[in-house]
Amino acid sequence: MTTTLTMTQLNAAPADQAAALLDGIYEHSPWIAAAAMAARPSRPFPSLAALKHALAQVVRGAGPERQLALIRAHPELAGKATVSRDLTAESTLEQDKAGLGDCTPAEFAELQRLNAAYNAKFGFPFILAVRGPRGLGLSRQQIIANFSRRLGHHPEFERAECLRQIHRIAEIRLADRFGDQPDAGNQVWDWAEALAAHSDPGYAEQGQLTVTYLTAAHQAVARQLQGWMRDCGFDEVRLDAVGNVVGIYHGESDSAPRLLTGSHYDTVRNAGKYDGRLGILTPMAAVRALHAAGRRLPFGIEVVGFAEEEGQRYRATFLGSGALVGQFNPAWLEQTDADGVTMRQAMRQAGLPGEMAAIAALRRQPSAYLGFVEVHIEQGPVLDEIDQPLGIVTSINGSRRWSGEIVGMASHAGTTPMGQRRDAAAAAAELVLAVERLAGDAPDVVGTVGMLAVPGGSINVVPGRCAFSIDIRATTDAARDACASAVLAEIEAIAARRGVAITLDETLRAAAAPSHPLWQRRWEAAVQALGLPIQRLPSGAGHDAMKLHEAMPQSMLFVRGGNAGISHNPLESISNHDAELCVQAFSRLLEQLAQA
Repeated sequence: MTTTLTMTQLNAAPADQAAALLDGIYEHSPWIAAAAMAARPSRPFPSLAALKHALAQVVRGAGPERQLALIRAHPELAGKATVSRDLTAESTLEQDKAGLGDCTPAEFAELQRLNAAYNAKFGFPFILAVRGPRGLGLSRQQIIANFSRRLGHHPEFERAECLRQIHRIAEIRLADRFGDQPDAGNQVWDWAEALAAHSDPGYAEQGQLTVTYLTAAHQAVARQLQGWMRDCGFDEVRLDAVGNVVGIYHGESDSAPRLLTGSHYDTVRNAGKYDGRLGILTPMAAVRALHAAGRRLPFGIEVVGFAEEEGQRYRATFLGSGALVGQFNPAWLEQTDADGVTMRQAMRQAGLPGEMAAIAALRRQPSAYLGFVEVHIEQGPVLDEIDQPLGIVTSINGSRRWSGEIVGMASHAGTTPMGQRRDAAAAAAELVLAVERLAGDAPDVVGTVGMLAVPGGSINVVPGRCAFSIDIRATTDAARDACASAVLAEIEAIAARRGVAITLDETLRAAAAPSHPLWQRRWEAAVQALGLPIQRLPSGAGHDAMKLHEAMPQSMLFVRGGNAGISHNPLESISNHDAELCVQAFSRLLEQLAQA
C-alpha cells in the first residue's frame, strides 16, 4: 500500500504526480484522479472532504459510458479474481475484511448464483462497499442480503446505486491513504447502534426497531442517553415531566444564555436507527470534545432528547417539543393506547407526575436562548443522489391533510354500460392524477394520495365507494394553500363530471417553518468551512424544529441517508464519515457563535 499521505503533500504536487498519489482510490480508473487534479483550483484543496467531492464530481460529469466502464472495472464479490487472489491490494483488503475468502461452500454457491443472476439482469458486476457504513466490514450474511434485495431494483436505479457504492469505497480508501480516523463519527455511529438494542415487545423478537412513548424500551433509551450525557461532561442531566432527556453544558457563567438543540428518541414502527436520534448524539459528541479540552463558551448548550415526536402510541405528535413551547394539550393525558392505558397512567408508571402543573412548568423562556438548531438525517434521496454529504434546510414544509370518501353507485360489472357508470374508483384514479399534476406544476410543492381503498370491493362489481387521503406540503403556506385550492376545485369538477359525491374532512393544517435567515447562513458558513459546497433544500417531513420555531429562531442541517435516502425503514443508514462531518459542522457553528 502507498504510505500515508497528507493534504499538504497532495496540494504541493504537480497535477500528474498528485494523480499518481491517488492511484487505486477508484478501481482501475486513474482518469478520475487525473481529471480532478487537472481541474484543481489555484488554491489547494482545503480538506479531505473537498477532495472527495471533487473526485465524485468528475464521475458525475463523466457521462453514462465512462460511468459504466468504472462499474465494470470492479471485480465480482467472491468471484474468480477473489479465488485466484488476482485483485488489487485495495480490493483484497476489503473482501478479506468481509471474510469473502472464507465463505462456506453454501455461501460461495449462493454468491455465484447471485453474481450470475445480477449480471444477466444488469450487465455489470454487483458493487457493494463491503467494509460497510462503519468501515469495519459487513458480514457475509449482510452482503448476501444486500445482493438479494438489490436484484429487484430497476436497472437505472441500480446503476446509480453502484456509483454511490463506488464513492463509498473510494471514501474508505482515501481515509486509509490519509490516515484519517473519524473518531467523533465512529462514536455517534456506535451510540446509535447501541440505542437500537432497545425495542418494544413484539418487534424486538423480529429484529425490528420500535420504541414508542414510555414503554420499557423507551425508558431504557432515556436512561442510556442520560448516562452518556454524564460521561460526556454535561453539568446537569435530568428527565423532565414528559420524559424529555435534558443535558446542560454551562457556558462561561451558569447564567449565560443557551443554544437549544436536540431531536426525538422515539421511533416509528420497524424504524431506522438515525431518524431523530442523530440530532441528539451529534451535539453530545461536540460537548464531549469541549469538556475534554476543558473549554467553556460564552453561552451554554442545552441538548434535549425529545420523548415523543412520531405519535405512535398516542395521538399526540410533537409531545416532547410541544411541551417546551406551552403546547401540551391537557386532553392528551386521558387518551388511551391500544391496551386501554391512559397517557396519565403511563406517565405515572414511568415515574413521571402526570400532572399539567408539572408539564406547564417545562415551557421555556425564549429570552434565555440564542435559538434552536437541529441536525437530522434527510429522510429523502436528494443529497444521496447528488453525492453531497450535508445540506442546509431552507424551510420545513407546511402541510394540509384530508380524509375523504367518494360515493357513486355499485352496479354489475358485466351489465352496466361504460357510459352509464358512476364508478367511485375511476373517480379516485382521476383525483390521484390530478393531485400529482397540480403539485408537480408548482415549485417546492408535493402532493400525495397515500391511502386508497374500495371497501367491500368485488372483482365483478363497479365500485360504489372509495376512501382516500390527500397530503399537500409546501415550503410556504401560500404555495400550500394555492395547490390545495386547485385540488379542491378539481375535486368538484370530477364529482360533477362523473356524477359522484365527494366528501372531505380536513384532518391537519400545519404552518411552514422557514429557517431563520441568520441561522441558515451560520449553517452555510459551517459547511463551507469544511470545504464543501452549499446545498440548500426544503424539508418535506415535519421535525421538532417546527415547534421551537414558534418560540425562537430555528434552522436545521441535513445529512444524507444511504440507500437512496430511505427513512422510517430498517434500511435507513448513514456512514461514520458523514457523521463525522455532522459533528464538525456543529462544532464550527459553535465557534461562530463564540466569536459573534
